[in-house]
Amino acid sequence: MPSATVSTALDFGDPQRLDAALSAFSHHLRPSGVLKIAAEVRGLIAAGRPICNLTVGDFDAAQFPIPERLRQLIADALAAGETNYPPADGILSLRRAVTEYIARDHGVAYPVESVLITAGGRPAIYAAYRCLVDPGDTVLYTVPSWNNDHYIGFVGAQAQAVSTRVENGFQPTAEELVPQLPGAALLCLCSPSNPTGTTLDPGVLRDILLAVVEENGRRTATGRRPLFVLHDLMYGSLVFGGVAERHPLALVPTMAPWLMTIDGVSKAFAGTGLRVGWAVGAPAAIRRMGEFLSHVGAWAPRPEQVATAAFLREPKAIAEFRASMERALTTRLDALYQGFSALKRAGHPIDCVRPQGAIYLSLRLDLVGRQVGGVPIPDIETLRRVLLDRAGIAAVPFE
Repeated sequence: MPSATVSTALDFGDPQRLDAALSAFSHHLRPSGVLKIAAEVRGLIAAGRPICNLTVGDFDAAQFPIPERLRQLIADALAAGETNYPPADGILSLRRAVTEYIARDHGVAYPVESVLITAGGRPAIYAAYRCLVDPGDTVLYTVPSWNNDHYIGFVGAQAQAVSTRVENGFQPTAEELVPQLPGAALLCLCSPSNPTGTTLDPGVLRDILLAVVEENGRRTATGRRPLFVLHDLMYGSLVFGGVAERHPLALVPTMAPWLMTIDGVSKAFAGTGLRVGWAVGAPAAIRRMGEFLSHVGAWAPRPEQVATAAFLREPKAIAEFRASMERALTTRLDALYQGFSALKRAGHPIDCVRPQGAIYLSLRLDLVGRQVGGVPIPDIETLRRVLLDRAGIAAVPFE
């Protein structure tokens, strides 16, 4: 038998000197605040701490399994040997199934050339930023929102943040956005919202989109590049309580050349780890985004693509899953909302917004500047730590 090889510890040199030698781009990167908190919480749970984890927008598979039919279709695709590289823009059957799914659910008829399949929503959003925004361009977005500041930094753009108000459910109004449109290259919207769990009223969305169409009419006349809209619909099928949710092109079809939507199975079907997402937009823009991602290799796994293509063509299975998903989500979110509302009625410094969609609840603890158990609370980060250390509740602040 060959003798065992003795491992030698590797010397990577001075880490500070090596870090200084990395690219300027790398030194501008900031870690995701949500994922940083989530990693801390996972460590505490692994150490045996009982934690109520309300951080990352994920699903406990024991409580929120993917549809059984989708699971079987994935197993069938693996058994059939569907393990090769998929086409860079996604397998044709899935791209067609996405257009049928949108037409059936929203009454909007896209051609298959309008669909790009990606490994979840993040690569689609990044590709949209890369292909719609130039360095120095202004990106208009609302706060609170998810990760727009990071993507803006990636492409060297300028941020124009519009702070939203609790009385509007932390969603923008046309009056807040329209005056900012002339200076922007990209407008980012999200409904239902991550992280607020609220929806954008269809009438307000229509007014905003009509203003974009009018703005682009002026730009066409003067030869300026148009204003694009990136609409995150990842939570679009998780709407409840009778709340209205409309596809942007069902409201304003003339927005078609300048609208990019993002969706997938991550939230709609509790399939966050399946990594099947899609961008849908004008074929010319989708083609460029596909060419960019062909160099990144950010395509969804082939077995999951094959299975999702088949599943999206089964409206009965989708409807059954959505009904069970809505029951499970509303039970939990209503319990949180009612409990916090009871605390407010009892006089505690607390307030919250009734969830309308997604998997989030917006909560306000008016404790900054006060003390909790003798501990001063000078800022929200301290409050987050106190909640975690004293109550075992892991939450994400949205400053």
